[in-house]
Amino acid sequence: MEEVEVTFEREGRNGIVATGSYLIDAAGRLGIRFEDVCDQAEGIHFCSVTIRGGADNLSALTQLETEHFSKNGRKNNERLACQAKIEKPGEVIIMTEEKKEEAKSENEESDQYVKDFTELPLEKKIAKLAKLEVIALGETISYVINSPFTVGEKVLDVLAEFGFRKEQQAKEATRPAEESAVGQETPPPSAGKAGDHENNQPL
Repeated sequence: MEEVEVTFEREGRNGIVATGSYLIDAAGRLGIRFEDVCDQAEGIHFCSVTIRGGADNLSALTQLETEHFSKNGRKNNERLACQAKIEKPGEVIIMTEEKKEEAKSENEESDQYVKDFTELPLEKKIAKLAKLEVIALGETISYVINSPFTVGEKVLDVLAEFGFRKEQQAKEATRPAEESAVGQETPPPSAGKAGDHENNQPL
C-alpha cells in the first residue's frame, strides 16, 4: 500500500495516510474538524481548502466541485476536501480556511478588553498602564539577552537613558517647590571677585 505524507499548515499537524484517501478523511484522521458537515445534495460545503503543495498528487476536479466553484468563485488551487482524493504517493500540503467562529471570538475579546478598560476608574487605568509598561520592559530585556551584542548594546543604551530620565523625574517630584525655583535661577556675578580684581591691579 502506497502512503502519502499530509500536512495541515494552519493546525500544524501532519501524518501518513494511504493513497485513495479523500482529504476530508485525512483531516479526520489527524483530528481536524471543519465548521459543519457538507450537504452535497443541497450543494452546501464547509470543507474548502487550498493546496499549498502536491496538487499533482490529487484527483482532477469533480463535476460537483466545478459546479460549486462556478457559483462561489475559486481561489488558486482551491479544492473541496470531500471531493479531492489522494491518488499518488508523495506529499500534500493543505491550508484550511480560518474558522469564522475563531475570528469572531478574537474580535470580541479585543472589543471587550477596550470596553473594560474604558469603564475603569482613572487610578486603575494608570495602574494597568504601569503594569503593561513593566511587562514591555521585561520583554525588552529578554530580547536584549537573546540578541546579538551590537543590537543589545544599543537597546541597553536606550534602557539606561530611560532609567536616568525616570530617576530625574522622581527627584524633581520630591524636591520642594522653593528649592526647584532657586535651582533654576542664575546667580549674579560675584561682586567680591570684581573687587579682588581691582585690588590686584599694579599701582
